[in-house]
Parts: sequence; structure tokens; C-alpha cells
Amino acid sequence: MRSLSLFIGLIFALLATGLRAQDAASAVPAADPATQAVAAVASGAAEPARAPDLVEHLVDLSLEAFGIRNDGASNTWQHFVIAAFILVASYVFRRGFTKLVFGGLKRLSARTETTLDDELFDALEKPVGGFIALFGAVMAVKVLKLSEQADEARVYLQTVAAAVVTLWFFISAFNTILDHIHAEAKRKDLSVAAFMPWIKKTLIAIILIFGVLMVAQRLGADVKAFLAGLGIGGLAFALAAQDTLANVFGSVVVAVDQPFRTGDFVQIGAFQGTVEDIGLRSTKLRTPARTLIAIPNKTVAGEAINNFSRMPQRRVDQTIGLTYSSKSSQVEALLGEIRALLKNDTEVHQEFIAVNFLNYGAFSLDVQIIYFTASPDLLKCFATRERLNLAIMRLVEAHGLSFAYPTQTIELSGDIAQRMVGLKK
Repeated sequence: MRSLSLFIGLIFALLATGLRAQDAASAVPAADPATQAVAAVASGAAEPARAPDLVEHLVDLSLEAFGIRNDGASNTWQHFVIAAFILVASYVFRRGFTKLVFGGLKRLSARTETTLDDELFDALEKPVGGFIALFGAVMAVKVLKLSEQADEARVYLQTVAAAVVTLWFFISAFNTILDHIHAEAKRKDLSVAAFMPWIKKTLIAIILIFGVLMVAQRLGADVKAFLAGLGIGGLAFALAAQDTLANVFGSVVVAVDQPFRTGDFVQIGAFQGTVEDIGLRSTKLRTPARTLIAIPNKTVAGEAINNFSRMPQRRVDQTIGLTYSSKSSQVEALLGEIRALLKNDTEVHQEFIAVNFLNYGAFSLDVQIIYFTASPDLLKCFATRERLNLAIMRLVEAHGLSFAYPTQTIELSGDIAQRMVGLKK
């Protein structure tokens, strides 16, 4: 994307300009011990060795060129006028820069097929404007001659403000990119869409933590010692909260493997239900009895998961029993008509149909019927089975056959049987 490349190039040009200005300021010979002390605080150096500020030095030279002199330690009204002028100029420049540059970039991005560049330029316009405003404010303050304590406070505030604007820039960019990915995943009905909100929160939290540590190190804090202590404390915390961490890692496994998504009907171990929520700690199922079960994610990651919502069809496997008084011709004709019934039904998947006389049961001739319903929907499957079962019952009745049920036949012989026959007569 040409517009995005142009924008990134402009950002790097601004950063390079700031670095060159800082190098030029460092090249001026050192003279003021207070300024050297402030530089030592800002840079974290062991020995203070910073030259007078470039902006302040240029202002003094300009005033001397016009014949305006002061004692070198106090501000004249000209200093305040110049500071105010820089503030107003930076405000005007910010408005013009954002309107001109971002307006042009938005016109270029409107010609592209993707909407990511449009969303990215909208999100980054304000952080870039904030950077320009901060730069103008810093230049305006540098015009004034400050005391050692005030200059030290200015360095601290400048460092914190620059870090805030930088974090604002990167968080806005990450927010926009992740929101775009989330929207695309939802549009394409991808499983990762359910996990995008907490992925977004995790990444932004990492950026914030990294930014705070960088600012703390820039301000002179011993970040290495803090991280070392944090490592020992983190080990103790991990031992105390190992179940919670196991659930968090389990949620990561679920996010990567994606065995189900919100709305799927699944069986996890001994539990069945519709997935209502996938969190960092647990996955919540709404059971057929309408109760809500929260299953820890470490259990979800370790159990076999049966996702009923992803089956393409539903299998029907049933056996009907005919009485032993049935004739072979009747059974053969019945089997042919049941096969024709299933093959001509639009709600039956035609890839696999099996209708066979398989067994001589204890009290019946067993006919096994296997087929798949075309729709995986449970209610449609029940309706199809009911309709076909009634049709099979009518075929059995039409051929003069009967369904078998558990019966026993007792045969008696010998004297007892003859006496019973005699009594009957």
C-alpha cells in the first residue's frame, strides 16, 4: 500500500529530525552545571556532561543580533513572546499537517480494496497530532530560562509525556489492526473470532507493561533489579496459583486448537451442552436441562471433545425384529421396498444406505437399517426418523408380517404331557 508506506516514511523522518536536533545540542560546549545535572538525570549517565540547550542558545544569539541583551539568567518579555509564538505556530502546523498529509493519505487509501489502511489513518491522526503538539510545547519551554529544579522537572515531564504519546500511537495502531482482524474473522465465520477480545487485551497489556518499564529505566530506575525481584516473586506466585495458570494455558490451547466455538453443542468429558462463553479461566456450557456448567480450561484441554455441531450428517442405526412365522419371500420383498423408500427420500443422505437381514435372534429375525439424515439438525433428524419409521411400519403390515417381541415356547412330553392332554379332553 503506497499510502501506508508514505505515512511510515514521514514518521521515520520526524524521528530522524528529532535525533539530529538532539545530536546538535550535544555538540555545543558545556557551560552550565545545572543543565549538566538535568542531562545526567534524563540520560541516566554516571557523570553529568550536557551542553547548554540548543534552542535556548539560538534564542540568546538571535536576541543579541537585534541588540537585546540580558544578564543570561532571567527571562525578558521577548523570551515569553517567542515561547508563545512557538506554541501558536506548533498548533497551526499540527492542524495543517494533519489535514494536508492525512487528508492526502486517506484519499490514496480510498482507492485500495482493503479498509485497514483507512481505519489505520483515522486512528493514527490524533497521536501524530499529539506528537507535534508535544514537540511544540517542549520547544516553547526550552526558550525560557528555568531554575535547576524547574529544568529537572521539565525533563521528567518531557520523558513521561513522550512515552505517553508513543504508547498512544502504538496502542492505537494495534487496536485498529486487531479490530480489523476480529471483524474479518467474524465476517468469514472463523473460530478465532471468539478468542480475539482476550488476545487483544493480552497484547495491549504487554505493550503497556513494556512501555512503563522503558520509561522507568529512562528516569533512572533500576529496572534490572526490579525484574530480578519480580522473577523470584513470580516463581512464588506461580507455585501458589498453579491451577489458575494451568487454566490460562488451557485457554491458550483451546484458542490455538479451536475444537469448538460459541454456540456449538459439544460433549466435554461427561458434560454435554451448548458453549455460551470461552473465558481465560473456564468454558461455560448450557446443558439440555438449562443449567450452566463452568468447566476449567485445563480440564477442557485434557479431555476428549465431541463437537456435535460440526457433524455433516446424523447417523441412524436401528434394528427391527420380524416373527419366525415370516416367509423368506415376504422378508425379501420387504427389504427391497425399505431400500427403495430410503433411496427416494430427499431427507436421507444417499452416500451410505444399508438394509440387510443379518441375524437369527433369540425370538426374532433381525433386520438392520443404517442411513444418515441429510441435515445435522437434531430436530430435523427426529422428524425424518419418525416419518420413515411410520412408513416402514406400513410396509410391514402391507406384507402380512408382524414385529416380534420377547416370547418363550415350552414343549412338554412324556406321561405328564399325556395326562394334561387327557384332562383337556
